[in-house]
Amino acid sequence: MQVIFQILIIVFSVIIHEVAHGYAALALGDRTAQYAGRLTLNPVSHLDPFGSILLPGLLAFFHMPIIGWAKPVPYNPYNLRNQKWGPAIVGAAGPAANLLLALAFGLCIRFVPALQYNLSGTFLFNFLTIASTIAVLNLVLALFNLVPIPPLDGSKVLFALLPYKWHEVETFLTQYGFILLLTFIFFFSGFLLPIVLLLFRLITGSAPF
Repeated sequence: MQVIFQILIIVFSVIIHEVAHGYAALALGDRTAQYAGRLTLNPVSHLDPFGSILLPGLLAFFHMPIIGWAKPVPYNPYNLRNQKWGPAIVGAAGPAANLLLALAFGLCIRFVPALQYNLSGTFLFNFLTIASTIAVLNLVLALFNLVPIPPLDGSKVLFALLPYKWHEVETFLTQYGFILLLTFIFFFSGFLLPIVLLLFRLITGSAPF
């Protein structure tokens, strides 16, 4: 049940992540996601069978950090008002949404215990457990998606920062992105956990419940 609960949190967190991409593109002048019906929180419009269900389940089974993704929200970079930084802004909007979720629930963990005398012990424990799970998983999603490997969002930010003379780096990462991504997930994703725990402690002042 705990694994199923975590996967449900991942699913809705990646949906918010993708919708944030769509609204960022809309704010910059591109209505592709709007026309495609992707500016919605309806899971049916966003679920990716592998990234939203199978991969999180496998990672949970092997006791690895649970990460995942939904179907990418489509956008046309040529419609963006800012051609250089527009794709990076759209890309960063998803991780930013996850960081805001983690911050919101993390601050609840920090301040809600001050009200514990007005709450039952069971309710308080359950609330803190749920908030802790949401905060941790959203920190994992944000950091994972900021890794600069295509098609992750960090690659959009990296490509905007790279000088044009380093264009071959973008070409290489784009060409071998899927292989590099799988290698990172199964061999290096564990390095995200200490960073996640550090950020969690900074936000909440405590360890995960």
